[in-house]
Amino acid sequence: MIGAACPPDAAMERQVAQNAHFRAPVTAAGCSRVEIHTGPVNHDVIVIGGSAGSLDVLMGLVAGLPADLPASIFVAIHTQPDQKSVLPELLNNRGRLSARHPEHNERIVPARIYVAPPDNHLLVRHGSMEVVRGPKENNHRPAVDALFRTASTAYGSRVIGVVLSGYLDCGTAGMMSIKARGGLSVVQAPETAKAADMPSSVIRKVQIDHVATPPELADLLTRLAATPAASEDLPGKFVRQLEGTEPGAPAELACPLCQGVLTEARTEVFQHFRCHVGHTFSLEGLVQQQSEEMERALWAAVRALEESAALSSRLSASGPGELRNRFAEKANTQLREAEFIRHMLLHGTLLSRKDASKI
Repeated sequence: MIGAACPPDAAMERQVAQNAHFRAPVTAAGCSRVEIHTGPVNHDVIVIGGSAGSLDVLMGLVAGLPADLPASIFVAIHTQPDQKSVLPELLNNRGRLSARHPEHNERIVPARIYVAPPDNHLLVRHGSMEVVRGPKENNHRPAVDALFRTASTAYGSRVIGVVLSGYLDCGTAGMMSIKARGGLSVVQAPETAKAADMPSSVIRKVQIDHVATPPELADLLTRLAATPAASEDLPGKFVRQLEGTEPGAPAELACPLCQGVLTEARTEVFQHFRCHVGHTFSLEGLVQQQSEEMERALWAAVRALEESAALSSRLSASGPGELRNRFAEKANTQLREAEFIRHMLLHGTLLSRKDASKI
């Protein structure tokens, strides 16, 4: 019945999640009416993540995809939040598939490329997408892990995850979500990547289905998109903690972004941290972010000590008797302390991004 509102139907939603394709025409009442297409379902959701060095690989991949690709593609590339993205235009000029920055709650259409806008997460839901400024993950927004995780939650074993060139280990946690539900994992061959950290991390820590060079990626994804998806697996405790649907163990650490308490999901090969706000970090990402926060705090300490020394010097010049000497001594002590911290900062005695990349 078509009325003024569309009441939820839990049974239909479950059936859509397992068997439906993406078409959801709008009724006269303005509600989406899902058309159910039962039968075997292929790998019709492709999520791609990358960072430094991934743009050329992505454009070459898109150039090799057919116009009738039986899948939708979602892309999260790390970008600067204050810069306009022209990536959809670049992809439109290189390939046969239409690319765009999606709008919030936009319906998913096959044979389209949806690119996460700058400073926004692209989240995949059943039949639609959310574009939101949620908490940063591994200090990134858009985040590869957020895209991979939500696609896996929405479409299970139908998802193909692709990790391209980039630094640190973004994409590893998201690929764990994909594999936990029976999806496929594809990684750019690290020796072909300008920044091998991201693909190398996934290869070390996740079960990989395919490692491909850039020229091989388009044909590989075209072939995989036409293959039936396996039955969906249920994620175990570690992945539920990783995704935040089950509390992790207290980590006795504070979130470097909001100072909230961190909880931890951990295996022998991977440690993942989440605060109650939703900021998430791998161990590498946490080391990097803590290093940046510590550097900011120490430079603030240098500034505060030097300002206090300047005030003490003024007081020593105008104070009476013994107070003049005490303020002069205080100013000298504060300048020495400021110089000690400055030397520590300038001569690399703190954990750095290079240290994080070696974990």
